[in-house]
Amino acid sequence: MSEASLKVKTLAQLGTAEPWRLGLAHDAPYHMLLWFTRGQGRMMLEGSRRGLGPHNAVFIPADSLFSLEPNAQTLGQAVIIPAGTPLRLPDVPRHLRIRDALVQTELSGLIEAANREQSQARPLAHDALEAHVALISVWLRRQCALDEHVPNRRTAGERLSQRFTQMIPKNYASGASMAFYAKELGVTPTHLTRTVKAATGKTAADLVTERVVHAARSLLESTSYPARNIAQHLGFGSAAYFTRFIQQHTGQSPSQLRKAAVAKNAAPKATPYRK
Repeated sequence: MSEASLKVKTLAQLGTAEPWRLGLAHDAPYHMLLWFTRGQGRMMLEGSRRGLGPHNAVFIPADSLFSLEPNAQTLGQAVIIPAGTPLRLPDVPRHLRIRDALVQTELSGLIEAANREQSQARPLAHDALEAHVALISVWLRRQCALDEHVPNRRTAGERLSQRFTQMIPKNYASGASMAFYAKELGVTPTHLTRTVKAATGKTAADLVTERVVHAARSLLESTSYPARNIAQHLGFGSAAYFTRFIQQHTGQSPSQLRKAAVAKNAAPKATPYRK
């Protein structure tokens, strides 16, 4: 496993205090296990909207579209595992509601131990971190195998919404129209829009737009690529259209977003509080 990629983060660190990073539909190039310990929230995963609460574990495979809207009181951790890991992990997203207090304590303890190895500069710390994450993967597979965690049978509409969201990571940067997605799925654009809206609370076009906005903001705020190159990469016909799009969906121009990110990164950071 890549030492640079295997990490344990808090939910706050995962979103870097910017709601759009988790709240917009997006996918990641790594696997992730989310463990919620306090508070509530909502999540879009596998093309459906669902509620979250304490002692919920959510496994999100690499390249799976999702969004997360925790409330202000939500606490939890994220275990980030690089794609291509030799660990045995579920092939599909899983949402587990853990009711057994001993099982809850077991996962919390494993994540806490992994975090200690990550934060302490001890010899063979990364080897120990890998070992703890391997045990976390065993915990996850054990829970997935239980009858109480067998997923409910999906309706035809939920299956269609799921298939649509599986297409977005591969196609959002192509500028493909709703007609393209609908044709690939064998339905009309109107039916696709209504079905996805019923399953996720957002239209099919909304989800594609959110994925594009997320990619654009990420590139603008974390790279030095010219805006015109980012526009071309994301399937825009012109830099001017890209600028109007970003202004419409963020309230700021590409240059303003980049300037704000530079200023934020240059500001002194407070020392994090540790228990």
